[in-house]
Amino acid sequence: MNQVVDPGDVVVDATVGNGHDTAYLAQLVGPTGHVYGFDIQEPAIRATAKALTADKLDRQVTLTHAGHETLAQVLPAATSVKCAIFNLGYLPGGDKTVVTQATTTLTAVRALEERLTTNGLIILLVYTGHPGGQAEADALQQHVTTLDQHQFQVLKYAFVNQVHTPPYLIAIQKR
Repeated sequence: MNQVVDPGDVVVDATVGNGHDTAYLAQLVGPTGHVYGFDIQEPAIRATAKALTADKLDRQVTLTHAGHETLAQVLPAATSVKCAIFNLGYLPGGDKTVVTQATTTLTAVRALEERLTTNGLIILLVYTGHPGGQAEADALQQHVTTLDQHQFQVLKYAFVNQVHTPPYLIAIQKR
C-alpha cells in the first residue's frame, strides 16, 4: 500500500476489524488525506476509534458503523479513491457467525471500481475456511475474471504449499 498511497489521498478500509489497517492507512494519507472505514460490528468501530485517538490519527478518518456496501452513499459524490482494502471473513476474536457476504462485497467492489483513480488499487484478502467463505470467493473470482483487461489489471497471489485453507490476495489495479 505504501507504494500506491501518498499523503493527501482518499482511501477506504472496507472492513476495519481491529483497526490495524485503518491506522496504517491514516499514517500514509497524513493529515491532508482521508480514510473512510466501515464495519458492521460496533466492537470493531469502537476498537478502531480508540486506537486512532491514541495515535492521534482520528482527524483524518471517518468511521461508519455499517456494511461496506454503503460506501457509495457515505463517500461524497465526486470523491476519487486511491486505494481500498478488504479483509473478508469474520472479525478476529469476534463473533464468527458474522461474516462478509458475496452480495455486499461485490456491491462495494463495483462502487470502488467506478471511483478508483488511475493506478489506484483494491486489495482483497480472501478467507475461505468459514461457512460462506468459499461462495464469496467464487463470486469474487467470477467478477474479477470478467473485468476488461484494458481498464483493470487483476492479480491473484496465493500460498500453494499451506495446509487447511490459507487466505489469498486479489489485487485490482485501474489502468
